[in-house]
Amino acid sequence: MNDVSDVALPHVVIIGGGFAGLWAARALSDAPVRITMLDRGNHHLFQPLLYQVATAGLSAPDIAAPLRQILRRQENVTVLMEEVDAIDPAARRVTLTDGRHIDFDYALLATGATHAYFGHDEWAEHAPGLKSLDDALDIRRRILSAFERAEATDDLDERKALLTFAIVGGGPTGVELAGTMAEIARHTLNGEFRHIDPAHSQVMLLEAGPRVLSSFDPDLSEKARLQLEHLGVEVLTGTPVASIDGKGVQVGERHIPARTVLWAAGVAASPLARTLGVPLDRAGRVSVESDLAVPGHPHVFVAGDLASVQSDGRPVPGVAPAAKQMGRHVADTIRARLAGQPATHFRYRDFGNLATIGRMAAVVQVGRWKLSGALAWWFWLWAHVFFLIGFRNRLVVMLNWTWAYWTYQRAARIILGKDPEAGR
Repeated sequence: MNDVSDVALPHVVIIGGGFAGLWAARALSDAPVRITMLDRGNHHLFQPLLYQVATAGLSAPDIAAPLRQILRRQENVTVLMEEVDAIDPAARRVTLTDGRHIDFDYALLATGATHAYFGHDEWAEHAPGLKSLDDALDIRRRILSAFERAEATDDLDERKALLTFAIVGGGPTGVELAGTMAEIARHTLNGEFRHIDPAHSQVMLLEAGPRVLSSFDPDLSEKARLQLEHLGVEVLTGTPVASIDGKGVQVGERHIPARTVLWAAGVAASPLARTLGVPLDRAGRVSVESDLAVPGHPHVFVAGDLASVQSDGRPVPGVAPAAKQMGRHVADTIRARLAGQPATHFRYRDFGNLATIGRMAAVVQVGRWKLSGALAWWFWLWAHVFFLIGFRNRLVVMLNWTWAYWTYQRAARIILGKDPEAGR
């Protein structure tokens, strides 16, 4: 076991405790290095199930675990809850937001992505995105509060707008949110209100492109659309959103009065990448070398959503399996550097695409193997439970999902905090 107090050991600084950062740290558990992991939060988040927290199916601790708990037995890791302001790759120095510095021998930047509103940042106030637990709790509050406000108002037009939910973006997150929202309205809340019928809610999925789930084969995209419509979701494709305000969404010539608008249409790379002083792609990602190192700085690496890299001539997607593989590859490359050996090229192993739509409805694509409907849903469920960190998380999620399956109830329907839209 390494003595982490030995400052003579090479210092590896990992910025970000997501999939890439955590998998890199774990892969260096027996390496002759001391590791400092920096994250502005204290937890690792299983982001693929974040929409379940936003829609009251799961609680925050079900899909998150403290980084210190996960790494408690790895004695060569120090976890610090800090926010990074800049990275100087030439000086091999990280600057924290409070002005302090941390020097490193090797660094991994894995801070992920944030929301992108395509030049309309003013939309964020009315259409929150879903990237963190704070986002999920905010969205859950907005959704549940909309039904409460609809029950309390006598204005029929306002009630209709409150019961209209618009999700912008037809990727996996948008599809999952839309399908779950339809089930909440039609099943979970059945019989709980006296002045409104939640089943009359209108859930709309707005996609600028020609089809939802564009990363899937066209036939699976069409099956996903049909499954959404079977759940009662209105799917609009082919027309981008023109504006979003406190009253609703403008789509082409159509204005949709909706008091709850959710954003799932675009992401932008973490702004921390700009401090590296290297060229970025159009999405703000770092165009890394084939070993995931920053061009001109072989001791600084970028992984996860923040890295722009190709494998076998194709762009590596911004998904959790890719981030994990990148993290492990960075660890292997650091080991190679320490041993004076050449690093290998990163090669992404594609485990396929999965998206759930609702109860017994999903689509799965793994190479040429394609599934939809109930069988795809079961595949999706077991895959996500398997990759959750910690036995407790897996057990709690399975119990909650089993209960929800038989009862249609969602276990986390508590409204916390003040609804930002309530005062309008």
